[in-house]
Amino acid sequence: MPNLYFLISGFFCSILIVILFFTKERVKTKETKIYGFMILSSLIDIILVMVELLICYFNYTEFTKMIVHILNKIDLIHYILWVNLLLLYIYFISFGGTKKYDKLKTYTLSLDILFILIEFLLPLNIINTDGTMGITGAAPTFVYLVALIYLIVIILIMIKNIKKIFTKKYIPLTVLIAFMIVAAFVRAVNPTLIIIPSIIAYINLIMFNTIENPDVKMIEELNMARDRADKANQAKTEFLSNMSHEIRTPLNAIVGFSNSLIEDSNDKEKITEDAKYIVKASQNLLELVNGILDISKIEAGKIEIINTEYEISEVLDNLIALSKARLGEKPIEFRTSFDESLPKYLYGDASRLKQICINLLTNSIKYTKEGFIEFKVSSVIKDDICRLIISVEDSGIGIKNEDIDKLFEKFGRLDLEKNISIEGSGLGLAITKKLVNMMNGKIVVQSEYGIGSKFTISIDQKITKGNLNKNDHKEQIEVLEFPNKKILIIDDNKLNLKVAEKVLQPFKVIITTASSGDEGIEKIINENFDLVLLDDMMPGKTGTDTLKELKENLADYKTPTVALTANAIVGMKEKYLAAGFDDYIAKPIEKEELKRILNKYLK
Repeated sequence: MPNLYFLISGFFCSILIVILFFTKERVKTKETKIYGFMILSSLIDIILVMVELLICYFNYTEFTKMIVHILNKIDLIHYILWVNLLLLYIYFISFGGTKKYDKLKTYTLSLDILFILIEFLLPLNIINTDGTMGITGAAPTFVYLVALIYLIVIILIMIKNIKKIFTKKYIPLTVLIAFMIVAAFVRAVNPTLIIIPSIIAYINLIMFNTIENPDVKMIEELNMARDRADKANQAKTEFLSNMSHEIRTPLNAIVGFSNSLIEDSNDKEKITEDAKYIVKASQNLLELVNGILDISKIEAGKIEIINTEYEISEVLDNLIALSKARLGEKPIEFRTSFDESLPKYLYGDASRLKQICINLLTNSIKYTKEGFIEFKVSSVIKDDICRLIISVEDSGIGIKNEDIDKLFEKFGRLDLEKNISIEGSGLGLAITKKLVNMMNGKIVVQSEYGIGSKFTISIDQKITKGNLNKNDHKEQIEVLEFPNKKILIIDDNKLNLKVAEKVLQPFKVIITTASSGDEGIEKIINENFDLVLLDDMMPGKTGTDTLKELKENLADYKTPTVALTANAIVGMKEKYLAAGFDDYIAKPIEKEELKRILNKYLK
C-alpha cells in the first residue's frame, strides 16, 4: 500500500496546516479566504482518497465498488473546483479586487457547474489490483483537460505580470504549477500512482510558510496601517501648512490695509480703495472657512438637496457677473455659450447648482493666466426632464494624466510648489464632486498638461411651467426697517459688539449691548426686548447657561433668543436648538441670513 503511506503523510500535513491557519488570528482578505477554501478542500480530498484505498484493500465488493465509484467522482469534482480556486487566487494577487475579478468568479463558477455535470455523465473505470487502486476512462481524462485549460489561463495571467514572477508571492505558485503538471503527467502514465492530493497538500504547506502565514500577514497589515498613518500625518501636516499660508494671506491684507486706513484717515479716495481690498480679502478668508465647513457637512450627511422652482437665466446671469468680477485684470477672454432651447423654468436645487458652477469657474480662473475660459450650457430634453450639460473649458496649465484621479481628493493640490502663489484650500473640486453625486449627476474631466482643461457635468432637472412670484422675490431683497424694535446683543468681545451694531444700523433698530451673561440677564430683567442675539462661547457663564438661567428664573420669558456664534461646525445648529434657542446665526454675519432672522422675529 505505498499510495496509502504517501497519502497519510499528506493527510497529517493538511491537518497541521488547517489547525495552524484557523486557530491563529489572521487578516480577513479575499486571497486569505480563497486560501482557506483551498486547504480545507485539500484535506477533504485526501480523506476521500484514503477511504477509497482502504475500501479497495480490505472490503472490495459490488456494493463498496459503487461507493468507490461515487467517491472518485467527488474526487474529480474537487480537482475542478481546486484549480478554479487557484485561478481566482492568482488573478486576485495579480490585479486586486476589481469588477473584472467578480465577473471572472461568476463566469468560472458557471463553467464549473457545466464541467461537473459533464463529468458525472462520462464513464469512469476503476482499477483495483491487490489493493492498488487507479482510475481510467473519459471522466478523469475530461477533468485533466479542464485542469489543463485552467492552468493555461493561470500561466497567461502570470506571463502578463512577468515582472511579478520572481516576487515573494509568485515563486511558490510557480513551483506549485510545475509540480501539478508533473503530477498530472505521472498520473496519466501510471493511473495507480496517486500523488496529486499529497502534492497539493505539500504546496499548501509551502504557501503557508511563505505567503499565507497569518503571522506574516498580520505584520504586513500592521506595516500597511503604519504607512497609512504616516501618510495621513503627512497629509495633515501639508494641510496645516497650506491652511497657514492660505489663512495668513487674506489676514495679512486685512491687517495691512486696516492699519493703512488708520494712518491715512484724511485721504477719502485711498480709504475707499483700501476698504475694497479689505472686503475682498475678507471674502477670500470666509470662502476658505466655508469650504472646510461645507466638506465636513457633506461628509456628515448634514447637507440636503432642496429642490425649488427657479429661473435658469437668473442663475446663469449671476454666474457670469461673479466670474467676470473674479477675473479682475487678467488678460482672459471670457466666453459664454448657452443653448437657446434651455427651458425658462426648472425645478431643482439652484443654490447647489450655482455652487458647483462657481467652483468650476473659480478653479479655471485661478489656474489660467491668459487665453480664454469658455462657460457653455446645453440641454437634452426628454418628456418633462431637462438634462443640463454644463462645461467649463480653459487654456490654463492643464493636468497631468497621472494626477486626474487625485483631482477630487480633499485638500489635494497638484504641482503645489509650482502653484504655491495660487490661493485655495484644495476643497472646491472635492465639494463639487460630492454635490454632483448628491444630485445624481456625473462629472467628466478632459485635460492636456500645459494646454488646458475641460470639466463637463450633466445633471437632470425637472421642467416646470413657471409660477415664480416676482413680487415675493423683490420683497425678500428690499431693505427692511424696524423702527422702535429693541434688540439686545450679548457678547464678551467688544469688537464683535461693534460689528453687530454696524450690521444692524441700516435696519433702524434700537440696539443695547451687554458684555457678559450676568449683565445680559440684568438688562433683560429691567427692560423688555423684541429680540436677543446671544453669543455662546463666553468666559464664566456661557450663552447656553445664560439662556437656561433666564428660563428658570423668569417664568414669562418669551423673548426670541438667537444663538450668535462663531462655533459653526457640523451639528451646532441642532445643538443650539435643542438647548432652547429659537434660531441660530453664524459669525461672520451674512446680510441675507440676518434679514431672515429679523424678518422672522420682528416683522
